Amino acid sequence: MNQLALLSTPILCLILAWVLPWKGVALWKAARNGAKWWFIALLVVNTLALLEIVYIFFFSKKKQIQ
Repeated sequence: MNQLALLSTPILCLILAWVLPWKGVALWKAARNGAKWWFIALLVVNTLALLEIVYIFFFSKKKQIQ
């Protein structure tokens, strides 16, 4: 078997383990906040969780009604 294929399988598993939880939380927050365009961008664009982390920590904050 190809050595690259043997090496890429564990790396791919680590990447998936890193990306999927971030993407899930970001999509859930976007849906709950009614942020349709953020939801679409998060669903389509793959940035190895960078866009998801930015959305979660900077853009998903609900504005408090005073």
